[in-house]
Amino acid sequence: MFRFGVVMAWNVFKFCAALRGLGSVMILMVLAVIGFTYYAFVITSYAPVVLAGGTNSCSSLATLVLFHLLLVMLLWSYFSAVLTDPGGVPPNWRPLLDEESGEALAPSSLEFGNQIFNVQKPTSLVNLENRGARYCRKCNQLKPPRCHHCSVCGRCILKMDHHCVWVVNCIGALNYKFFLLFLFYTLLETTLVTVSFLSNFITFFNEGEIPASPGSLATTFLTFVLNLAFALSVLGLLVMHLSLVAANTTTIEAYEKKSTPTWRYDLGRRKNFEQVFGTNKWYWLIPAYTEEDFRRITTLHGLEYASNPNLEVQHY
Repeated sequence: MFRFGVVMAWNVFKFCAALRGLGSVMILMVLAVIGFTYYAFVITSYAPVVLAGGTNSCSSLATLVLFHLLLVMLLWSYFSAVLTDPGGVPPNWRPLLDEESGEALAPSSLEFGNQIFNVQKPTSLVNLENRGARYCRKCNQLKPPRCHHCSVCGRCILKMDHHCVWVVNCIGALNYKFFLLFLFYTLLETTLVTVSFLSNFITFFNEGEIPASPGSLATTFLTFVLNLAFALSVLGLLVMHLSLVAANTTTIEAYEKKSTPTWRYDLGRRKNFEQVFGTNKWYWLIPAYTEEDFRRITTLHGLEYASNPNLEVQHY
C-alpha cells in the first residue's frame, strides 16, 4: 500500500513537471493558430478583395477592421492573463482574530505597493490553525480564505480557479477577469471567421464553383473547421465561467460546495459581477482596472472577501 502511494505521488509529480515544461510550447501553439487564421482570413481572402475594389470592397474593409479590432483585444487579454501574477500569499501572512469569538478572519487592511499588511501579533501556527485558520502543509504557511495550492506552480494561489495550460498560468484573483475577456474575444473572433467562411463551406459541399486555387480552398476549409471547433468549445467554457461569476464562486469552490445549501460569498448577481469586473462600466470589456476599483474592491487583492450576513457561514 505504501509503495502504491509513493508511485502515485511520483506520477503526479512528473505530470506537474511536464505541465510546467509546456509553457513556451503552448504560447507558440496559440500564436500559430492565430497566425494561420490571420493568413487565411486577411492575406488570402479579404485583403485581395479590398485591394481590387468593386462592390464588395467596402463590406470587406469593414470586416477586416472588425477582425483586427477583435484581434487586438484578444491578444491584449491573452497576454494580460499570461503575464499577470494571479496572486500569492504574502510572506509571513497571518489572519486577524475576532476579539469576541477568537476565530480567524481575513486581514482588514493592506497596502500592496509597499507590501505592508495589517496582521495579528505573532501567534503559533498550531493555535491559529485550531482557531479556524487554513494551513498549507506543502508551503508550510497559513493561507487566506478561498486560497488553494497549485501543484503545477508549486505555491498557494489567491482565489485560485484552475491552472490553465493555454495561458501557462494559474487563474486567480488578479487575472481572472483577463482570462474571461480572453475567452470572450476568442469567441467573437472565431465566430466572425466561421460566419464569414460559411458560404464558402456550403458552396464547397454543394459542388459549386469557387474562384480560388486548390491551396486557398484547403486553407479556407481548414480555417473554417478550426475556428468552428474553437468557437463551440470556448462558448461552453465561457458560459460555465459566467455562471460561476454570477454565483461569486470558482471552479474549485463549485466542486467543493456541491453539498452546501448556501454560499457565504454570494452577494447577488450584480455585486458578484463587480467583484470580478469592477464597478466602472467603461472598463468591463478592457483587461485593466481603474485605480479606484482596485483600491475599493478588496476581492481584487485576493486576501479578504465581503460576505452575505444573511447566509449560513461556510468555510473553504
